[in-house]
Amino acid sequence: MRRIFSGIQPSGELHIGNYLGAVQNWVRLQTEYDSLFCVVDLHAITQDYDPKSLSSLTLDMAVSLYAAGLDPDKCIVFVQSHVAEHTELNWLLTSVTPLGELERQTQFKDKAQRQESILAGLLAYPVLQAADVLLYKASLVPVGEDQVQHLELMREIARRWNARYGEAYFPEPQPLLTRTKRVLGLDGKAKMSKSLGNTIGLFESPEAIWEKLRPAATDPARVTRKDPGTPEICNLYTLHQGFSPPATVEEVADKCRTAGWGCLDCKRKLADHMIATLAPMRERAAALKRDPAGVMARLRAGADKARNLARRTIADVRDRMGFLKAGED
Repeated sequence: MRRIFSGIQPSGELHIGNYLGAVQNWVRLQTEYDSLFCVVDLHAITQDYDPKSLSSLTLDMAVSLYAAGLDPDKCIVFVQSHVAEHTELNWLLTSVTPLGELERQTQFKDKAQRQESILAGLLAYPVLQAADVLLYKASLVPVGEDQVQHLELMREIARRWNARYGEAYFPEPQPLLTRTKRVLGLDGKAKMSKSLGNTIGLFESPEAIWEKLRPAATDPARVTRKDPGTPEICNLYTLHQGFSPPATVEEVADKCRTAGWGCLDCKRKLADHMIATLAPMRERAAALKRDPAGVMARLRAGADKARNLARRTIADVRDRMGFLKAGED
């Protein structure tokens, strides 16, 4: 089976944007590929964060991934900092990474504009991303369109390292684009983000889900219930595509275009399907939270499996780069 790798930062519990944009896809892919999924806590420290909460946020994210359907019997789930080879390969790859390529990365330029003092970790962020993937010789990376530029840099780094130290040792990772569209927040304007307060958590109660959906933004052209709408520009229609069965999605589109029902009717139907979809995940998450030692045992087992793969790669890389082996004269 071809190997895939993907990661997610430890922001605590998942929200529906994370789920529809990435994790739902990972659950499907885990049976189709040799899969590694990582909570990338090393990436999280490239921006301001609270050291006191990092470990709890990391554990909460792991709980979320398991509850959402990632199965340790079908894929490897682990925490990035638990496998030290990530940081070693990161440093070794900086030796072949052009500074200009890092400075041209769109995400670096966007984030650098918001910082008074630009940290080297932000600049080198894509090198660590490359190390994450190349360490396991993954040939595919499930990503959204906004991450494609980073994959182009990964391939460039792999090509440069291969040219200097070993022809075709590292595969050049290709994007495996998610089929889910970019999910906007409940305000219908910005990307769904906890910091903006426009999310619905994956494990929220049915009451909380409805309270958040009820005032959510819809098609701005529908001023009254009698106005026909355009479902393709309504964020709730995107959410229906993620949570409702195909027949309901068709019904939503038809009744929106013909003003067959109001936006509140559409929201209630969405809430019903969202609640039904998320209920089993909420139950699994509650059980996992009652057994943190069991979650940690799963993560340790995942890290052991990942480390076994990573050590082989690092041994080959050290040898090809000419490092003195431990114990040699």
